Amino acid sequence: MTASLNRVPCTVVTGFLGAGKTTMIRHLLENANGRRLALIVNEFGDVGIDGEILKGCGVEACPEENIIELANGCLCCTVADDFVPALDRILGLEPKVDHIIIETSGLALPKPLVQAFQWPTVKSRVTVDGVVAVVDGPALAAGQVASDMDALAAQRAADDTLDHDDPVEEVFEDQVACADLVILSKSDLMDAADTVRANGLIDAHLARAVKVVPSAHGRVDPSVLLGLGLSVEDDIDNRKTHHDDELDHEHDDFDSFIVELPAVASPDELARRVAAAAERENVLRMKGFVAVDGKPMRLLLQAVGARVNHYYDRAWTPADDRRSRLVVIGLKGLDRAKIEKILLG
Repeated sequence: MTASLNRVPCTVVTGFLGAGKTTMIRHLLENANGRRLALIVNEFGDVGIDGEILKGCGVEACPEENIIELANGCLCCTVADDFVPALDRILGLEPKVDHIIIETSGLALPKPLVQAFQWPTVKSRVTVDGVVAVVDGPALAAGQVASDMDALAAQRAADDTLDHDDPVEEVFEDQVACADLVILSKSDLMDAADTVRANGLIDAHLARAVKVVPSAHGRVDPSVLLGLGLSVEDDIDNRKTHHDDELDHEHDDFDSFIVELPAVASPDELARRVAAAAERENVLRMKGFVAVDGKPMRLLLQAVGARVNHYYDRAWTPADDRRSRLVVIGLKGLDRAKIEKILLG
C-alpha cells in the first residue's frame, strides 16, 4: 500500500436509498473523539435535504463550514466537476481537518469515485481509508432488494415480465462489492430469522472477507468506522462490479422531481398520503421539509416506500425558505401528475 502519512484519510459511505447513512453519520459527527471532521454530502435531486439535516447537528467536531453539499447529480458521474473542487475547498480549511467523510447519494456507484483517488493531483493529498456500505436490514429481510442473482435468474426464466436486470439491484450489488465494512442498519427492528435472511443476501455478494456489523439508530462506534488505513484506491480495480466493462454509466432508470405543497394541517395525514403515493405509484423514496400550520418548528419527513417517518427537527429561521418541498425518487416512468394529486389530497 502507498504510504499515507501526509495524506488526509477519507471514508466513503455508500448505501441504498433510505438505508440509514445520514443517521449513522450524524452519530459519528457527535462522537468524533477529538477528530476534526469534514463532510461531503451528495444529494440526489436539487434540494439538499441530507446536508440540511447534518448541518443542523451543530457539533464542534464538524462545524457548518466543514460541510459541503453537492446537489448537481450523482457524484460518481460528476467527479471532475464537483468532487475535486469540493476536496480543494476542504483541504484549504484552517484548522486542518483530520478525516473526511463522503456520503454518496443512494444511487451512486462507489467504484468510479474511489478510482478518482488514483489521479495524481488527488492521490498526493488524500487516501481512501475505507468504503462503508450501509444496508437496510428490514428491507433485505422482507426481500425488497432481491440481491440473490441465482434466484433472480430463475424468476426471470419463469416470468416474461422480468427479462432485464433491475437497476436497483445492480446499485446495491455494486455497493456491497466495493465495501470494506457493511453496516446492517435498523437491527432493532429484526428478529433472528430476519437477521439470517438479510445476512444471507449480503453474503451472496461479498467476494472478500468483509465484516457485517449490526446497528440500531445509526449507533456505530467511530473506532469501527474510521482509521481502517486500507488505501482502497490501490485495490479498487480488483473489486468486480456490474459496470466494469462500461466506459461510463448513467442512472437513466430513475426519475427524481420535487413536489411543492402548501403548509399542512396534520403531519399524520400527510404521512398517510405519502404512503399512499408510494404504494400506488411505485415511489422508492420521498424526503423533505414541511411547514405545518401554527407550528414554529420545521417538520422533517422521510419515507422509504410506504414506511414514513416524520418529526420536528428545529425551528424555522428568518433565513429559511419556508416552503413545503418533497423530493420524490423512483424508477423511470413515475407519473408525476398522479403523485402530486395524491400528495395534495
